[in-house]
Amino acid sequence: MFTGIVEVTGLIRDVVDFDTTRRFSIEAPQLADELRPGDSVAVDGVCLTVIERLTQGFTVDVIGTTLDRTIAGDYRDSSRVNLERSLKVGHRLDGHMVQGHIDGIGKLTRCIIDGEFWMMDFSLPVAVAALTVERGSLAVNGVSLTVSERIDEDTYRIGVIPYTYEHTNLGALEAGDSVNIEGDLVGKYVDRVLQGRSLGSEEL
Repeated sequence: MFTGIVEVTGLIRDVVDFDTTRRFSIEAPQLADELRPGDSVAVDGVCLTVIERLTQGFTVDVIGTTLDRTIAGDYRDSSRVNLERSLKVGHRLDGHMVQGHIDGIGKLTRCIIDGEFWMMDFSLPVAVAALTVERGSLAVNGVSLTVSERIDEDTYRIGVIPYTYEHTNLGALEAGDSVNIEGDLVGKYVDRVLQGRSLGSEEL
């Protein structure tokens, strides 16, 4: 479990593609001493397992299913990624509940500066858009964000403060760039319950 509060950003290194998996290292000296093999780290919001600790970072493997559902297949050397270690029991939940299970890929459609902050419009996967509400939570590349408003059927606007814009990889995005999207966990369970009730009604 994560909170969507990015600790640091890292750089992708040494990408190796196998038949059904991809292995790469992440240069993140700020976290290297804190990690051990088997630890979970959210990389752009994707929960990955550390398989090797390096002097300046760590190495992970990504399997085919994750490559299909996330932007991990697009990483190249020096790609900048958001990093967050798993939440410890008893620590503050400063963002929102994030599982590290990506629901799909979205796209930045527009980014404009509004005074001291940025307004970023993201097109969301259909399933996520259906569960997204104004002032609800959304994780974009692992960053916990609050939805400002709905623009159209599948596009939502998010206000990003300077600190988040500068300390995550959101500030490097350009219109058309793909991002990992994880919808609100509470919304998913509410939707599942409602679907179950609907199926039950049809059987009566």
